[in-house]
Amino acid sequence: MEKRKTGIKNIAPYAYITPITLILVTFVIGSVIISVVLGFTKYNIMTEPVFSGLDNYRRLFADSKFIKALKNTLELIVIIVPLQTVSGILVSSFLVANRKKVLGKLANCIVFIPVLCADAVAGVVWREFLNGKLPVVENFFELFGIEPSMLLGDAKRALIVVGLVAVWKYMGYYVVIYSSGLLSISDTYFEAAKVDGAGRIRCFFSITLPMLKPTIILAVFLSLTNSLRCFDLIFNLTGGGPNNATTTLVLYAYSSCFGSSKAGYAMAISNMLFLVVLVIALMQRTLMRRDVSEL
Repeated sequence: MEKRKTGIKNIAPYAYITPITLILVTFVIGSVIISVVLGFTKYNIMTEPVFSGLDNYRRLFADSKFIKALKNTLELIVIIVPLQTVSGILVSSFLVANRKKVLGKLANCIVFIPVLCADAVAGVVWREFLNGKLPVVENFFELFGIEPSMLLGDAKRALIVVGLVAVWKYMGYYVVIYSSGLLSISDTYFEAAKVDGAGRIRCFFSITLPMLKPTIILAVFLSLTNSLRCFDLIFNLTGGGPNNATTTLVLYAYSSCFGSSKAGYAMAISNMLFLVVLVIALMQRTLMRRDVSEL
């Protein structure tokens, strides 16, 4: 009887995780396998897939639209990641320092509100703000000599605007991550530094940043992967325009599949993106395992 109870106890944990494991295998791992297989086929959704070998991948690097989408994706990363990192650290430092004050508590709530808003909704709202139809917004931008409609209508500015909107949208998410890292730093370090005559700036660069390195690594890699797969926000904000100026790899894969009915080619694009994300994830795992003192 006791052996039977022991056996049930040993099996119970696996029984608890079985449902979510089945869902993960079916909808995540299964989708990846299907995508990889279809990437080697000529498939347009309406007909049976036909094996075409590496034709889709050969076409990628000869496709000017793919090169443009890849360039836009990399530029978007360059815009989003540094801004998100610097602003996230500064805002979280302010919020942690004032967490017991009414202003700090209010700011905490305000910063996190955009995160609760769906990406599609945020994209539509900002599109309406920046289309030049709201007199208040138009008058505000005119103070700086900027025409609102040209922010998204100008190919040179559109990607920068998309990056800034993305930073605003996900700011609260990264502030929470950085705040948790800041709160884990013991006050004894700062007290000892003050005794030695160190000021706030010296404490920030000599104590806060070094102790925050594991958190920064995590947040930077999360920002990288989120920038790569950002879709809803861009799709509803610009739709990839003007003239493909904001078309990223994700948007190009979507338009290739559902706009041009080139599902096999779209899967090849998605597989390339998957490889990039996989490499980033492996890099993050390697860096996170290293000792903080070596970073």
